[in-house]
Amino acid sequence: MAETVPAAQLARPIIEIRHLRKVYRRDRQELTVLDGIDLDVPDGAFEALMGPSGSGKTTLLNLIAGIDAPTSGSIRVAGVEIANLSETSRADWRAHNIGFIFQFYNLLPVLTAAENVELPLLLTRLSRAERRRRVEVALKLVGLLDRMHHTPRQLSGGQQQRVAIARAFVADPKIIVADEPTGDLDRRSAEEVLALLRTLNETLGKTVLMVTHDPHAAEAAKVRRRLDKGQLT
Repeated sequence: MAETVPAAQLARPIIEIRHLRKVYRRDRQELTVLDGIDLDVPDGAFEALMGPSGSGKTTLLNLIAGIDAPTSGSIRVAGVEIANLSETSRADWRAHNIGFIFQFYNLLPVLTAAENVELPLLLTRLSRAERRRRVEVALKLVGLLDRMHHTPRQLSGGQQQRVAIARAFVADPKIIVADEPTGDLDRRSAEEVLALLRTLNETLGKTVLMVTHDPHAAEAAKVRRRLDKGQLT
């Protein structure tokens, strides 16, 4: 059962999923990863998606983020039926609507923190001065403005994840998707990352979807859902 708060029930859905199926085919075998998912996520929600390994959590997150396409069913996100978009159109939609946070940070090692954060802005028409201003604002919010010229190897794991969070929201996306964002961190760093996700949700109004296997991390969310054998339970 999903645990929620009354206020979240009042917002219009920013994610509407109906009869969603995802089947992977390998040679003559079929592997059904998601089987008939129905899901509404209100605008401004902070939801955690839990479940055992192989339950389809990351697949569902990737479908919502437009990284992958469903086998069948409907996925309407931020007013767009993304299941019907071409791969090119989906990439453009993703760049304007989705911010990503990964377990292993995915920072480019040859770039500084500021340059890593700036990457999503290179897909926009913003001036160089405006890109720099946004990067500085984002790094200040995550408490790393003084490390903006450091490369990832000069930062701790927790600091690298905070850079990744800054990169996720610097282009002002509607939705932040986080796949095991605390999975590679010590408890203190994990708490800092969860606090930042709450700030993005409560202060900046971002919808946050987080996949996690950690019940403690899931408690940061306002709604907790569980996937098991390709179905929401």
